[in-house]
Amino acid sequence: MIYEHAYEMVPDDVFLRLREPAGVEVYLKMEGLNPAGSIKLKVAVSMVSDAERRGVLRPGGSLIESSSGSLGIALAMVSASKGYHFLCVTDPNTSPQSVEVMRALGAEVVEVDERDASGGYLGSRISYIERRVASDPLLVWLNQYVNPRNWMAHERHTAASITAELPRVDYLFVGTGTAGTLMGCVRHFRRVSPSTRIIAVDAEGSVSFGTPAGPRYIPGIGASRRPELFRPELVDELIQVSEVDTIRTCRWLAREHGLFAGGSTGSVVSAIRRRAPELPAGSCVVGVSPDFGDRYARTIYDDAWVAGRFGPDCLHDAPAELSTVRS
Repeated sequence: MIYEHAYEMVPDDVFLRLREPAGVEVYLKMEGLNPAGSIKLKVAVSMVSDAERRGVLRPGGSLIESSSGSLGIALAMVSASKGYHFLCVTDPNTSPQSVEVMRALGAEVVEVDERDASGGYLGSRISYIERRVASDPLLVWLNQYVNPRNWMAHERHTAASITAELPRVDYLFVGTGTAGTLMGCVRHFRRVSPSTRIIAVDAEGSVSFGTPAGPRYIPGIGASRRPELFRPELVDELIQVSEVDTIRTCRWLAREHGLFAGGSTGSVVSAIRRRAPELPAGSCVVGVSPDFGDRYARTIYDDAWVAGRFGPDCLHDAPAELSTVRS
């Protein structure tokens, strides 16, 4: 197949069947097989296209967005192809690789290092954007945290492709960051497969579900302020995953399955492994795998980085207990 633009190359029908946990059928929906390397390319294309249709974004315009990495890369790719200037607002948890990729694609990157009231950086990143937009009315903020085109991209593509490939899905595990993927999946599955039990996977220290705030070092899932798109009452269960367990699971996937997984994928698989023994035999379980591990090579897969933040015990392969499960 021949494409005119790199951002159009988004395969949406690739699944990896895991050999374990035993007793259930586990499929990972692989979202990193596109030029931007993550599920966020669908969101970037959706939001930019909508802004163009509405006349908010015109040729030669400038975009600004907050991102911990993946959406920033996706928007940098789309902006380069369409001729827009893109400014990405990041924080110290953003991987150096992600920053390097964004700059290689022509984006301007600003790091905000002041923590917000919840101990994270998201509130500070948004405050910075609000100040920049107020001083430059031509600067377009797509605002993934409130933009309905975020969840619409996943309702129309991500979720729909799951039910097209797997007509029966008993349990769906989805990581929660901006909640766009989760809310898009909820809307599709409630309409098409209402019996599917949807399990949100969040990080310890995230406040999305009203749990206590805490320090987090791995970007991807979790938030230091609840995203406006998020409706937690529509989710069947919550599993919060410690970053230690995310790291151990990522390393287990790499060594036992040859899958170089990103942090969000590690969290989702951790949740699946925790929940699997309680599920009926033969259940069809799907987990959304947002990206691969290249952007985590200097963090999750770096022994010195892991030991320095979590202690040497975290380097052991045995998965830790997950923190909480809520039905």
